[in-house]
Amino acid sequence: MGTVDTDGPTREASGAHPYGRYLEEFEVGAVYKHWPAKTVTEADDHLFCLLTMNHHPLHINDVYAAQSQQGRNVVVGPYVYSLALGMSVSDISGKAIANLATEELSHPAPVFHGDTLFAETEVLEITPSRSKPDRGTVRVHTRVLNQDGTLVAEFKRLVLVPKREV
Repeated sequence: MGTVDTDGPTREASGAHPYGRYLEEFEVGAVYKHWPAKTVTEADDHLFCLLTMNHHPLHINDVYAAQSQQGRNVVVGPYVYSLALGMSVSDISGKAIANLATEELSHPAPVFHGDTLFAETEVLEITPSRSKPDRGTVRVHTRVLNQDGTLVAEFKRLVLVPKREV
């Protein structure tokens, strides 16, 4: 057996799909429609609740949820956020040095078991670093829509990404 190329640039040079973007590859106003979408299952929701120790009955108890305002289980909000963030990685933060901040997270409509979520991210601003010339920040706004086009979550975040060349 030979050696294995483990670094991103070498693997991308082979023709592999680029993962993430360098600072120069972002453009203010661009909107990336992330793929693939994800159908949220009861198992996804319950596993996330159990892993994070969120045992609120609205998320894990059918009898309790049936008597709630929604009349059924509601998917826990942090899972919706985490899923959308993950869906955006290959387009936004796949080359990130760090995720610096998440701002203005909201859940304007509920997500239910069986909903399919689509995410898209708009580039709001790009700021080269003043102290380190090999990087800069990208501020983005991610929106999460269900299969009916209803906005179910949105957030902004600030990502520190490297420049391609210094």
